[in-house]
Amino acid sequence: MIAAAAATAVAGTARAAPASGWTRDAYEQAMQRSGRPVSLTDAQFQAIQNRKPAAMRLIEHYLKEHLGSADPKVVAAFQAVPREYFHYLYSEHRATPGDAYEETPKPWALGYGSALSDYLGQAYMTQVAKPGPNDVTLEIGTGSGFQSALLSRIVKQAYSIEIIEPLGRAVSKIFTPLGYDNVHTRVGDGYYGWPEVQGGFDIIIVTCAAQYAPPELFKQMKPGGRMIIPIGQPFKRGQVLYIYTKDAEGKIHSHRDVGVFFIPMTGAMMKNPPPHGSPVAAASPHPTPAAAEKPTAEPAEKPASQ
Repeated sequence: MIAAAAATAVAGTARAAPASGWTRDAYEQAMQRSGRPVSLTDAQFQAIQNRKPAAMRLIEHYLKEHLGSADPKVVAAFQAVPREYFHYLYSEHRATPGDAYEETPKPWALGYGSALSDYLGQAYMTQVAKPGPNDVTLEIGTGSGFQSALLSRIVKQAYSIEIIEPLGRAVSKIFTPLGYDNVHTRVGDGYYGWPEVQGGFDIIIVTCAAQYAPPELFKQMKPGGRMIIPIGQPFKRGQVLYIYTKDAEGKIHSHRDVGVFFIPMTGAMMKNPPPHGSPVAAASPHPTPAAAEKPTAEPAEKPASQ
């Protein structure tokens, strides 16, 4: 309701424009409705907003440097979504909006062993996923909810699964106060995807490191669909972002992209052996631009290449 009040079409596809109605009062009301009350002074709120333009310029520069161009849809979505709303330490019931739009991007703790990935990594993964206005997406690892909120400003429907119950239940309440009515969340094991969604997904984006790509996720990819997934060993360097695509005949193609560092996928991933032929990421032979990082509850280190 709050951010959506300023919603218009941006770049022809994004669902919300820069939220001119996003004031301190609007922020506090949305936080209150989401069950996360907070109080800021006008000066504190304005200081956060004053940092956003520099962060937006950094995002555009990063995408142009690493991908050749910055997708206007992705840039518009970042402009539309108020990142400070997603800075929250859930294990301590404490808002941390003052950390938003930091000059040197890094991950921030959410509690329960999860983290809000740095915004350059999220921009990279969003753009390589190539979201469009008719797409249906699935995120494995809801975390802060920012990634699905970002996708929701571009795509038709955004689904997201979180395995950590207290985090997943709390984050499920944050989208309605922003008017993001096309985000759907559940608590569960992302290894199995969301098979109840009829027709499957155009994009599956995994925001935790898997030891291999779960077979159920391939089944839920539409023909022409894409899956973006970090593959590697838990808490070890050498994780690699893989991009899988499914052609019209249902054949899967893979592309090894960049080096990353994420917290591990838990649940069934830790119990089931990899199917025959699954790739296991090895250490990169040379530094690559890391797409994102989701470290443990006390993030203190970025990927060396970022």
